[in-house]
Amino acid sequence: MPLMRERDFVADEWVGVGEDEKIPETGKIIIPLARLQDAAARLAAGAGQTGLHVPNTVKPHTLKPYFNSVALISVAFPAFNDGRGFSIARRLRRLGFTGILRATGPLIADQYAYARACGFDEIALPETLAKRQPAAHWQKAADAISLSYQRGYQRPTTILDRRRAASA
Repeated sequence: MPLMRERDFVADEWVGVGEDEKIPETGKIIIPLARLQDAAARLAAGAGQTGLHVPNTVKPHTLKPYFNSVALISVAFPAFNDGRGFSIARRLRRLGFTGILRATGPLIADQYAYARACGFDEIALPETLAKRQPAAHWQKAADAISLSYQRGYQRPTTILDRRRAASA
């Protein structure tokens, strides 16, 4: 899957491990949440970096005990019009997760600024979507929204805050 990070497609350093695959002892891997217990020894030893891939139905507070053990949390987006992953990202950031947050699935460039405002650092896209929307589309979308009415992860001030400051 192509990976959009910092407004450009980059090589993915992380390797996804499937349900039935052996969990490597070293390296940067992403395991499904269901395999968390299988990786307990790896996490305890601190061997390599481990990421979790979670469904968009996960309760963010259930992941908090693993914040110090995992370096990345990948949130599944089964469809571009299913926004539950955005709420999960916001909650994970509010709970104190400081690692990499990855959205995985068929998001579109128009959702990029919002994804970043919710706390996502990167988006893993299907090949077909990345071909239809090259990096230039994502860069343009990132610049399209510079202000908002809501505070976001990367937008500490709002339009209302700026209006108040201007009138003071």
